[in-house]
Amino acid sequence: MIEVVKTLVVDDHPLFARATKSLLEEIDGIEVIGVVSNAKQCLEQVELHQPGLVFLDYQLPDLSGTEVAAQLKDIYPNMHIVIFTGIDVTGILNKLIEIKVSGVLSKESSERTIKNMVNCMLDGHTMLPLSFFHQMQISGEYTKDDCVLQEEEVLMMNMLVKGATHDQIAERIFMSKRTVDNYLRKIYDKWGAKSRTEALEKFIKSKYYTQV
Repeated sequence: MIEVVKTLVVDDHPLFARATKSLLEEIDGIEVIGVVSNAKQCLEQVELHQPGLVFLDYQLPDLSGTEVAAQLKDIYPNMHIVIFTGIDVTGILNKLIEIKVSGVLSKESSERTIKNMVNCMLDGHTMLPLSFFHQMQISGEYTKDDCVLQEEEVLMMNMLVKGATHDQIAERIFMSKRTVDNYLRKIYDKWGAKSRTEALEKFIKSKYYTQV
């Protein structure tokens, strides 16, 4: 008899959340017990149902996926967590591995890839993109100081150092304030920074900081 694994989907995009739920329900042994849209609801539902698997969107309106995953793994160390994201999280994979998530998937992954990930995970394994696997072979172990920033991220951090607000940054680079918030959370995670002040200190010491 196949053991049933209770699963929670956490995603603030309703259409994508429903699509993920439908796909997971096609996998033998998976029972989706709910779909929620933010970190607060996630923590409440996990406490109530204690699922064995959480499909967790990296970008939530109230907390980042790493923050939620860290809280969950601290309380439920045996829980499987899959970070589901639409952005490149290569720079924080070390952080996610440290938290002990079970896998990271792009939202552009095919249905087959998602199902394969879940089945591998339930067998005690995980999956990595070949590009990242090959990079690991060449470069060896990553460190928290190996922080690679994109052009937009460098601009955001330089503006932040000079006292710009999130609203001013959003206006300057033609993004929503929420998108800026998510980008900055990602940057903090890349450096393993626990606060904005710590992230700014690391940025000022980095090769990206310009005093113009």
